[in-house]
Amino acid sequence: MSGAKLLEGFSGKLADRWAGAIFTPAFIFWLGGGLATLQHFGWREVEKFFSHLSEPRLIGLGLLLLLVVAASGFVAQQFEFTVLRLMEGYWPSWCHLLAKRLLRRQKGRLRAVDKQLQDFNRQGLASLTLEERQVYIQKDLQLLEFPETGRLLPTRLGNILRAAEDRCAVKYGLDAIICWPRLWLLLPDSAKTELSATRNALNMTALLWIWSLLFLLWAPIFKVWWPLPLGVVSMWLAHRWMIQAAQVYGALLESAFDLYRFQLYKALHWPFPKTPAEEQTLGQKLTDYLWHGSAQRFPEFTDDQQ
Repeated sequence: MSGAKLLEGFSGKLADRWAGAIFTPAFIFWLGGGLATLQHFGWREVEKFFSHLSEPRLIGLGLLLLLVVAASGFVAQQFEFTVLRLMEGYWPSWCHLLAKRLLRRQKGRLRAVDKQLQDFNRQGLASLTLEERQVYIQKDLQLLEFPETGRLLPTRLGNILRAAEDRCAVKYGLDAIICWPRLWLLLPDSAKTELSATRNALNMTALLWIWSLLFLLWAPIFKVWWPLPLGVVSMWLAHRWMIQAAQVYGALLESAFDLYRFQLYKALHWPFPKTPAEEQTLGQKLTDYLWHGSAQRFPEFTDDQQ
């Protein structure tokens, strides 16, 4: 194969790689950096730089830039979980003053929503107008976003996810944090697919928020103003999408316990509860068993579950 054809084939593969990288958050970040560089140094200087590069060097530069985009995207992904935890309100101790202030705000929101619902209940649901019913439904849905007062977190995102986890314990006695890894292994593929897609969407919003924050750095580095509003707007949108993804994920997580919790009982040969009240007790015992084990004689394992 001639050198020209080799370069042509390699260029084609490189173009395919670039097509896959375009419009990822990492690519948009580095594209913004390139535009800021162009504005800072001027088009002529940049054009002069590239005009002196041979085709092999241009290909090498393209490959290097592709590696930078891919590597930076991989590094940023390692911080998804950390950023999500921070956005949920799991902060270090030195942030306690800010956490206390935001907790008071969350408690105020919870009290306001609860008071409005109580006012509607005192008024009587049958007497509500169509507009008032819509407000009632909206406030009732908002109330689902809050865990108990003693379990509140400083942020709305954290409260949405914690409330979904807590409802599993309230309804079934099953602690979601302890039981979820075991239940996940028993879910059908269709349920896993939906949950994975929603979780990936939540992770992607966190990744977008990271890159949006980093995008702000181009402003002081190259002394340009436009990365600031673009970065701030992108951070705001990422947070909005994060909230929406968390609402869907929380609903699916709770639904998985609603529909498949008895698969966990069956797999562990744990006796099925016969009433909701009994389920509370057996669910709590099952959670304790999974967390600490047990040397108790009851409940007895069973093999006759259908």
